[in-house]
Amino acid sequence: MPELEQLRARLAELDRVVVAFSGGADSAFLAWVAHDTLGADRALAVTAVSPSLATFEREDCAALASEWGLRWVEVHTSELDDPAYRRNDADRCFHCKDALLDALLPLADRDGAAVVLGVNLDDLGDHRPGQLAAARRGACFPLVEAGFDKAAVRETSRRLGLRTWDKPAAACLASRLPYGTPVTVGVLGQVERAETALRALGFPALRVRHYEDLARIEVPVEDLGRVIAARADVVEMVRAAGYRYVTLDLEGLRSGNLNESLRSHAG
Repeated sequence: MPELEQLRARLAELDRVVVAFSGGADSAFLAWVAHDTLGADRALAVTAVSPSLATFEREDCAALASEWGLRWVEVHTSELDDPAYRRNDADRCFHCKDALLDALLPLADRDGAAVVLGVNLDDLGDHRPGQLAAARRGACFPLVEAGFDKAAVRETSRRLGLRTWDKPAAACLASRLPYGTPVTVGVLGQVERAETALRALGFPALRVRHYEDLARIEVPVEDLGRVIAARADVVEMVRAAGYRYVTLDLEGLRSGNLNESLRSHAG
């Protein structure tokens, strides 16, 4: 696995790292390899806690840290205090990453460490202003430097026996809101309640896109039939979360699909 060897070499070169650890496949892989390569005294995994982080993701970060023996802490970020973030324009992620770096850089400075993020090569092709914010403030993307795309992250994680290898992608809850819809604690909570209920029905990979009183459910195409079969329960659960209308997107789950509106306007 040449990419893994390159990743270990890059981490060794950095010597001390603070890993932004959201619990997803990429950040979990990076946190594990950093811990395995550098040891707990030189690798710190940090989970940023805010209303945009789903509760189950926060709990899984804690579980993974315990299972893998990571040196791990939580920090609270304040992106919702920023009017530019709450406005939810196309640069929302820039302001979110800025708030993340505000929390991580003091920890890194204390340890003489570099901040590293689990960005992979596939992430470079979409609209990701958060990457620009992180890079401007000196964060490193060692997965990119070592040549990892998403498939390589998952395959290497599988070979290493990491249970996160096939974990469904789970972006922050604010990503469920179309650009221009203000981000509030109430709306994020509504989205989380709906998604939590649907996961309990047996749909681990999903998004509930928020359009005021309408919820647009996305699941993988192969799960569309199961959603229809469970229609009554799905409608009941989503309405209980506060939505009036419940719809199913027949195109299926597409991470980052709300960015399609940006591309159409650009064209």
